[in-house]
Amino acid sequence: MMERDEGKDLIASDRVEGTAVYRPDGEKIGKINHFMVGKRNGRVEYAVLSFGGFLGLGAEHRPVPWEALDYDTALEGYVLSAEEDTLKASPTIRDNERPDWDRAYAAQIYGYWGVPY
Repeated sequence: MMERDEGKDLIASDRVEGTAVYRPDGEKIGKINHFMVGKRNGRVEYAVLSFGGFLGLGAEHRPVPWEALDYDTALEGYVLSAEEDTLKASPTIRDNERPDWDRAYAAQIYGYWGVPY
């Protein structure tokens, strides 16, 4: 197995998936299920967060622009500054749904979270 040489500002992709997501007060609200990378620019565009459920069943998946997350070294996880109502009303990806990750969808997601696209 190849050893990962992570620095202070880098993290291996397999360590991001499953990482906890917290509110600013430190309350755990979910985890990163996976993330979406631009094919041409190689940039992480979204984290698809997973909330609730049991053993992966019944979980809600919500795309969040990567820029809306901040890594907190003390928590060893990401922080999303969002009120519970904002989170509950955010765009959701259903289990049987395959969104078009096109510009219109991006504008909707980024606009909802107030992140420039």
